[in-house]
Amino acid sequence: MKLSHWIPAGGLAVVATTALYAGQGQMAGQTQAARTASRSDVAVTGRAGDPARVVLPKVERLFDGYVRDGKMPGIVGAFGIGDRPTLFPASGAIADGTGQPVADADSLWRVYSMTKPITGMAAMMLVEDGKLGLDDPLSKYIPAFKTMTVATSPDTSLATRPATTPITIRMLLTHTAGLGYSINVKGPLLKEYERRGVLPMSVNAAMETQMAQVRPTSLEEFANRAATLPLVAEPGTRWSYSIGLDVMGRVIEVASGMPFERFLQTRMFTPLKMTSTFFRVPPGQVKRLATNYAFVGDTRTPLDPAATSVFLQAPSFPYGGAGLVMSARDYDRFLHMLDARGTLDGVRVMKPETVALGMSNLLPKGVRFGGIGTGNGASAAGNAMGFGAGGSVYLADVPGGASKGTYGWGGAAGTIGWVDPVRHVRGTVMVNYFPGERWPLRNEVVAALFSDVAVRAAAADRAAGPRSAMGAGMRAGTQR
Repeated sequence: MKLSHWIPAGGLAVVATTALYAGQGQMAGQTQAARTASRSDVAVTGRAGDPARVVLPKVERLFDGYVRDGKMPGIVGAFGIGDRPTLFPASGAIADGTGQPVADADSLWRVYSMTKPITGMAAMMLVEDGKLGLDDPLSKYIPAFKTMTVATSPDTSLATRPATTPITIRMLLTHTAGLGYSINVKGPLLKEYERRGVLPMSVNAAMETQMAQVRPTSLEEFANRAATLPLVAEPGTRWSYSIGLDVMGRVIEVASGMPFERFLQTRMFTPLKMTSTFFRVPPGQVKRLATNYAFVGDTRTPLDPAATSVFLQAPSFPYGGAGLVMSARDYDRFLHMLDARGTLDGVRVMKPETVALGMSNLLPKGVRFGGIGTGNGASAAGNAMGFGAGGSVYLADVPGGASKGTYGWGGAAGTIGWVDPVRHVRGTVMVNYFPGERWPLRNEVVAALFSDVAVRAAAADRAAGPRSAMGAGMRAGTQR
């Protein structure tokens, strides 16, 4: 099963996004039809057939078209700039069929690998605390990793040689430890991953019955088993997508002295008021959970129906690489915290320098990240990319697109999340279907979003006039 990944929000200039919010306020005042937000940090945009509520017309037409054309049951976006209210365009429902709940800011979605940046930033908290060092050997926290072997022909053989470089925390965070993934290793090594239960991912209840029989039941046991597998490359020499962030969950337990999930809840989810973030969806919240689908040819088939979802069960252990179910509102709060350099609503969870370090290029010297297929936009942009704490990082500005330092990642079921720390723009898109690359969601959503904010920027400038302080501020790009 191929993972889908992140593409940055191209073209979201400060001048344009500032105008977007100015336009929103004018529209609400003129029509008095704006939908009342349930929380103060939300600005809800329109749905099909209600033009008075439209704030992002091209995005919303795009979303409505996806649903109308049967590409997906529903979709939710979360787009924000600085501390202005988040916009939540949405269309459709969280499952096929009549009478299903509408998709909205509080619907629950499987974010899969968008869990990785959360685990990565949790590790950075411990770096800030002085309990973890980026260049500490992994064996300091998990002794089983002290003596490793490297497969000499990982696609065809289990023949090995001794590793000459120790795995470090930096390598775990950046997928350069030489660890593999059951989604990309091949041949006899894949069979070893499967035989030893190194399978940190939930798909549906039927598959879970089989996987749970061989999977370890604790992070400690999982990490120790992972240490017995041959590496696919010498540590620190090559980028290879991996179980590194799952192993990091065990490192966090050891370094913090508390269970991984408790650390996340105590240090991140509770302070940030991320009240809809779960490794296991509570029974009372199942009505908010979207159904996950799989495309077989052109047919969309329920793969993990909400009512019987595997995410209603406790996982074998908390998967730091692919385990979370979240709302668009909650993921936006995580990204908002990163954009605000560690503080949200007056609550600091990380120091600014810690956030900046986690969102910087942490790759070992000489290692490059070339992207994964076309899903993360690296090939299309022709832009150098690095890798930070669990997410990719742009190393240079893209003309008319992402700023240097834009950080984010995506999930196997099509979700997207990014933050541009220069323009103070962030975005989340929630859908649930395999494969996540089924539709060119990333390119189309970004293009529609840019078009919307550019049109509103021009309209706001015309309305305000050249002497307007707001117009001058927008043109200078100084308003956050």
